[in-house]
Amino acid sequence: MSFVEYGDTIKDGDTAIVFLGHESMFPVKVQHGTVTQTKYGVIRHSTDLIGKKYGSKVTCSKGGWVFILHPTPELWTMNLPHRTQILYSTDISIITMMLELKPGSIVCESGTGSGSLSHALIRTVAPTGHLYTVEFHQQRAEKAREEFREHGVEHLVTVTNQDVCKNGFGVSDIADAVFLDIPSPWEAIGHAKSALKAEGGRICSFSPCIEQVQRTCLAMEEYGFTEINTLEILLRVYNVRTISLQIPDLGKAAEDNSSTGFDSSNPSNQGSPCANLQQGTVQFKSGVPLREMVGHTGYLTFATKS
Repeated sequence: MSFVEYGDTIKDGDTAIVFLGHESMFPVKVQHGTVTQTKYGVIRHSTDLIGKKYGSKVTCSKGGWVFILHPTPELWTMNLPHRTQILYSTDISIITMMLELKPGSIVCESGTGSGSLSHALIRTVAPTGHLYTVEFHQQRAEKAREEFREHGVEHLVTVTNQDVCKNGFGVSDIADAVFLDIPSPWEAIGHAKSALKAEGGRICSFSPCIEQVQRTCLAMEEYGFTEINTLEILLRVYNVRTISLQIPDLGKAAEDNSSTGFDSSNPSNQGSPCANLQQGTVQFKSGVPLREMVGHTGYLTFATKS
């Protein structure tokens, strides 16, 4: 099993996603002799999972059923254990596009955190690219290495435990892109410039506060970066529903019905458009935004090494 290569069959040691519904799913490590409890009953790994195809419908001990899905960076972002605040698909999608990443790209990242963005970056640059990720916190760095190994992507990523603001990324003049998600990104701009290739490399900094953005932009200008641009991505979800509204009485509906011999007392005519007109209402689909939405996450500042 690998997060960047699809496998048909569930194997011992795989990480799989147990799908109970669109709002309910969780990851599980498949192991011989292990059981997983769900609200629909027990899933026995040896008999219910190992050897089955990904996407299979598995019946639990209480008679309910779940789907077992192959892991992807998108599903991992929704289900990973949170060691830090993470980036979600809304920001990740614009980051991978604006950094112009593709298979074979070399990317430097700091900090690793919970690995949400890291998995998406690895999938984007695979199979010939590489991710150099730096994490200041030792335990988080060790946990990230363990996860990358379990997910079959350790050959595509190098995890380093050090302070990027003092010691940099450990590479020079090779990166196509650099991503910064640290409290003081302006202190790492010089190291980012050293890690980037000689010309045309892209940099992105994620910061929740506008004061951080201002200091970062000044540092980027000082180190000669160009095309400095800051974005804020907001996700707005719409709820589609059927509504009924009264239509104005223009004085013609009754005349049209009488001229065509329409009988509103006939049950066969109750569902017809004329019946709706007779009742003075019409139904149609309407899209309205949800009353609550995900608001500000952070500002994304992009720039190019000239």
